[in-house]
Amino acid sequence: MDFRLDHHQSAFQREVLDFIGTGLPAGWDADYESLEARLDVERDVMKRLAKRHWLALPWPKDVGGLGASPIEQLVFNEQMAYHGVPGTVNMGVAWVGPVVMLYGTDEQKARYLSRIADGTDLWCTLYSEPGAGSDLASMQTRAVRDGDDYVINGQKIWTTFGHYADWGWLACRTNPDVPKHKGLSTFAIKMDTPGITVRPLRNMAGTHEFNEIFFEDVRIPAEQLIGEENRGWYHVAVGLDFERSSIGATSTARRHVDDLVAYLRAGQAKTTDILRHRLAEHAIAVQVLRNMAYNIASVQEKTGLAPTKEAQMAKLFGAEMQQKIAATAVQIFGMEAMAPRAGSAAGPYQYSYLRSVANTIEGGTSEIQRTVIATRGLGLPRE
Repeated sequence: MDFRLDHHQSAFQREVLDFIGTGLPAGWDADYESLEARLDVERDVMKRLAKRHWLALPWPKDVGGLGASPIEQLVFNEQMAYHGVPGTVNMGVAWVGPVVMLYGTDEQKARYLSRIADGTDLWCTLYSEPGAGSDLASMQTRAVRDGDDYVINGQKIWTTFGHYADWGWLACRTNPDVPKHKGLSTFAIKMDTPGITVRPLRNMAGTHEFNEIFFEDVRIPAEQLIGEENRGWYHVAVGLDFERSSIGATSTARRHVDDLVAYLRAGQAKTTDILRHRLAEHAIAVQVLRNMAYNIASVQEKTGLAPTKEAQMAKLFGAEMQQKIAATAVQIFGMEAMAPRAGSAAGPYQYSYLRSVANTIEGGTSEIQRTVIATRGLGLPRE
């Protein structure tokens, strides 16, 4: 493929950069006292993006998007992530909306899509359970049909922003008597529905992103089932393919490498040949992942299909790359990275070092990614 942007794409890239320079709320790039404060800024940014129809950029115009191509969406995501703009990583836009478009009824599309595209509703993803993380199909949270409703009981864990979301994208078991991949269904569920309890889980970086969610006789209308009952595994798989194009991880990693190089060039830390070589390796890896992301967007643009194998490869490569870059950053800052002072340049890298541990777990562990690449992507036997 040709990785150069055409005239229209280059013009759009300049428009995005102009927006980053002039269209964001004052103080958007400040150090926030809490994640909650950052999330308030994110909602503001989302509303500003929605006014331009940029929040759901690739969606059709009749549901609040601009019908942008996958390459245009990638250009947008790349610049937003590189400059650290909050409010652009949106689960509702990234995979809930696309799955609703594919499998939802007309009524469901009318109910959910416009409120995602205009920034009104935020969504969380209710997949993982204490006994169903890497082996996601082993989930045991049950939804039992009772007249015109489903009654839900069980527990979810590692739910990102579950304490902040308006809606949840829930996968659970509707038929326990069939093979595990064939008895799952997906639902839209309001997070303030009676019977839902949200408890915080603080990660080792000290932030409250994750939660555990308990469902106790939670009753929801049957019309909130998305797609065909017991076909939910396929909806989950398609949604994860949309999640894993990895341009956001590429751009964030590229910014870290650029900033580390600038820090060393300014003479603020001792530079060794080992560090030079390592940063050069990171810069090459970042470009490799960027090419992988552009290839994914190119495949989507040409075929209209989610490229499963390529998406899994990008997720795997990017997650492990981020951990390596974070480890190099900590080495550069030395003891300062262990307990950075207020305002220290080492602060973001201490966080990224601790937070990057989750990169090879969340969204599917590295081991699971390799299995999916081998079996679904390359058609290799399981034994």
